[in-house]
Amino acid sequence: MFLTKRFYFILASLTLLAGFGYVYPQLFMGAKMLLFIFAAMVVVDAVMLYQRRGITAKRTCSERFSNGDKNIVKISLESKYSFPVWLTVIDEAPEVFQRRDISYKSHLTAMGKNTIRYTLRPMKRGVYSFGKIRCITRTVLGLVERRYTLGNAEDVKVYPSYMMLNRYELLAISNNLTEMGIKRIRRAGNNTEFEQIKDYVKGDEYRSINWKASARRNQLMVNVYRDERSQQIFSVIDKGRVMQQSFRGMTLLDYSINASLVLSYVAMRRDDKAGLITFADKMDTFVAPSKQTGQMQLLLESLYAQETKFGESDFSGLCANVHKQVSKRSLFVIYTNFSGMTALNRQLAYLKLLSQWHRVLVVFFEDAEMNDYIRSPKHSTEEYYQHVIAEKFANEKRLIVSTLRQHGIYSVLTTPDKLSIDVINKYLEMKQRQILT
Repeated sequence: MFLTKRFYFILASLTLLAGFGYVYPQLFMGAKMLLFIFAAMVVVDAVMLYQRRGITAKRTCSERFSNGDKNIVKISLESKYSFPVWLTVIDEAPEVFQRRDISYKSHLTAMGKNTIRYTLRPMKRGVYSFGKIRCITRTVLGLVERRYTLGNAEDVKVYPSYMMLNRYELLAISNNLTEMGIKRIRRAGNNTEFEQIKDYVKGDEYRSINWKASARRNQLMVNVYRDERSQQIFSVIDKGRVMQQSFRGMTLLDYSINASLVLSYVAMRRDDKAGLITFADKMDTFVAPSKQTGQMQLLLESLYAQETKFGESDFSGLCANVHKQVSKRSLFVIYTNFSGMTALNRQLAYLKLLSQWHRVLVVFFEDAEMNDYIRSPKHSTEEYYQHVIAEKFANEKRLIVSTLRQHGIYSVLTTPDKLSIDVINKYLEMKQRQILT
């Protein structure tokens, strides 16, 4: 049993009133009567709360959370009391969130129910452990509180962002991928073949309208073409120390994992085969390219427990393993990061070797915070010097793009928050230009 602030406030007031009774005797008698009434109210309040186990609570959430997205958690409350009660509900969220504000006030009518909803946004993959649900209950008198320990401790696995895949899927079905920033690439006439005629929907190319079919049906109809199929797309993710850098709470590795899943989904929707390679000091994950139904789940499970290493990545080992295991010419989308030209030069020979066998698209990252600093105003000579140094690093990133292009290697330089969109746009551009073949 817990005593509330109201209890102590009333008790202090009665004590003060009794103290004045030494000066005014009639106040002392009044304080004694009020104290008796107060004690009776405390007993009644305690009996009302403890006569039965009157509160039940259950936590409901997804069996797995989506990394980097807001995941909904629900707490369902039910009262078995025949009178209204007021609750303070505290959910023991996983420690990694460091949340101290998961405490909610709730009111339940007699035999009533209520649901509390809140969201959690994980920034790292792994297993997160929930504890119990603590419900502190009081009646309308509010003199005594009863604490309930309810619910079950449970573990939730945090997977790469599958919610992002759902958003792309819904927009793809409604033909609104442009809302996500995906550019419409003009079709080349020699790399497509007719597939079907369908009803015109907003966003379709006007040039693909089939006027004869439209006249017969008395409504707009468009020709649907399909691209060359069954090309192999490998997402190659570097897990070396360069991918430990974080942006808005998530590492570059996590951004790369989310982007590779979205790219694999889009590639499979385009009838390409999606595969996966992860490597650091050695190649430790290889998922053969496929477009079968269970491929996305296989990729999701393969990426779930990936972690960065503290050493430098071995691109020579990557080339050797790729040469052994991948015989068909494929597109390799390599997610990595280069701090400058020195870092690129250490790996350039291996990237050139890999590009002789396959198409290579190197994806690396701009420093968004450095770009913000470059755009910030300068107020002193020292700040001018600092801006010049920052611009030197930014220009070196663009020099890397130019160097890769000179050696026939495609590249995408982007910020982590735009990674998925930029990679998909580059893939669609390369596919439409028949660069993948």
